[in-house]
Amino acid sequence: MKQVLSQIEKLQKEAEALRAKEISGVVARIREAIDHYGLTPEELFGATLQRPRAGRKAAAKPARATATATTAKRKAPRGAGTPKYHDGAGRTWTGVGKRPTWFKDALAAGKTAEDLLIR
Repeated sequence: MKQVLSQIEKLQKEAEALRAKEISGVVARIREAIDHYGLTPEELFGATLQRPRAGRKAAAKPARATATATTAKRKAPRGAGTPKYHDGAGRTWTGVGKRPTWFKDALAAGKTAEDLLIR
């Protein structure tokens, strides 16, 4: 019994090594095709690329029919937004995203976020 289990383990390791070698060849060919055709991630995976959560498999995505089908689905780009904070020197911030340096410096200098609100 021990010998059979040892053989099974050896064969599983060989199968894993062969699969890894095959995958590396496939990845190399895919990268070559991507470089040759100048493909972008959006063209390959769609506009909203989402990584699957740990422990879950990604759902299969349907193949893209035509370029015009995806362009019709694209949304118009969002605007910059309405400024919510200002520093008095013309710099503004919408309050969304990473805090700008001028905002952090003003807070460090003793001002509050309320002091910087646009009224």
